[in-house]
Amino acid sequence: MTLEVDRDRILTDLCELIAIPSITGDEGAAADHVASLFEAGGLDVDRVDTDPEVLARDPAWPGAEMPRANLPVVAGTLKGNRPGPRILLVGHIDVVPAGDLRTWTTPPFQPVVRDGMVYGRGSCDMKGGVVAALEAVRTVAASGLDIAGEVVVVAVPSEEDGGGGALAAIRAGFTGDLAIIPEPTGLEVVVAHAGAITFTLDVPGKAAHASTRREGVSALDKVLVMLDALAEDEHSRNQAETNPLMRELGLPYPTIVGKIHGGEWASTVLDRVVIEGRYGVKLGQSPAEAADELGRALFTAWDQDEFLSSFLLRLDITGGRFGSAEIASDHVLPLGLADAAQRVTGRRPSSIGVPYGADMRLFVNEGDTPCVMYGPGDVRRAHAADEFVPLEEVVTCARVMAEWLSATLVPPTT
Repeated sequence: MTLEVDRDRILTDLCELIAIPSITGDEGAAADHVASLFEAGGLDVDRVDTDPEVLARDPAWPGAEMPRANLPVVAGTLKGNRPGPRILLVGHIDVVPAGDLRTWTTPPFQPVVRDGMVYGRGSCDMKGGVVAALEAVRTVAASGLDIAGEVVVVAVPSEEDGGGGALAAIRAGFTGDLAIIPEPTGLEVVVAHAGAITFTLDVPGKAAHASTRREGVSALDKVLVMLDALAEDEHSRNQAETNPLMRELGLPYPTIVGKIHGGEWASTVLDRVVIEGRYGVKLGQSPAEAADELGRALFTAWDQDEFLSSFLLRLDITGGRFGSAEIASDHVLPLGLADAAQRVTGRRPSSIGVPYGADMRLFVNEGDTPCVMYGPGDVRRAHAADEFVPLEEVVTCARVMAEWLSATLVPPTT
């Protein structure tokens, strides 16, 4: 029996949640709204507010990129009448800033439905998934099924800038036997994901008047030396990957420089340039191990350069530190979820790997909770102008998760 979800309620909830501009660092209003939805859905509501300064002393602290005073975690629980597994459905409610508003055709926090798509910042990443998870649990609750165990929908902040919200949830006891994070996966099952660290590199030069530029050394020229080293390192570490799920991605561990700044006068040879970038964390690698690998690659090139070698390498790891995670493709979780999706849609989703970091690694590595990602939307729409999610994918995701929950929490009759 496939449980039917309420499409209109999904759309209403999604639009209301998009309309709350929960930019990472300021998720309180969205957390309050989600708590009210949990309560209206008949779920037992818990809220945990964690001090970021206290959590930052945790050895597993994943860093942060935005100032914040609080990490509000909200959970809604549906409890069965008998002992059984504890299932988590986890989603983040923070979103990235909208960016240049001129690149949007509609205001980012005024949701618009057009041609079956729901537009607005956070629609894809990942308020559509949060609403799908809530609807799945409400549907199971209203079904009258005699469930064993419990299912907990957990809404967390701070995923976009590191994952402090997920760590706060784990430390508050929100772990379980199985977990699904409905990130935008195009309704495929993510069983492996890479990670990422961000870095700052301070590159020196030697100032001189522009008319005698040969008397100086442009820091920009030395940045090019470092960029060449990064490109060579990116090529070698991606070529060395053997996991077939990651190799299929072509470039599972990208390196980019996203910011560059330096110079004070147009007619002065640059004596300092600072670059900031992102470095991929390989499957099975910790952020600290990735930082060591990055440092070795840069130091080799630095030490071989006649000018740079007379300076100390100034490399800092900054911001969020996203580790990697993996679960076996033949684990009961991805297999059971794929079975449920096939029953609902007639199509069996693939088990895939993805090149980005997510909260999944914290539940696997810190929460000892087997976890996959499965959700509506295309990650290429995430963080983009005119971000959108197909409404029917949100509906399908809710139906599949409701089917999976009923199969997992309702023991077969004998």
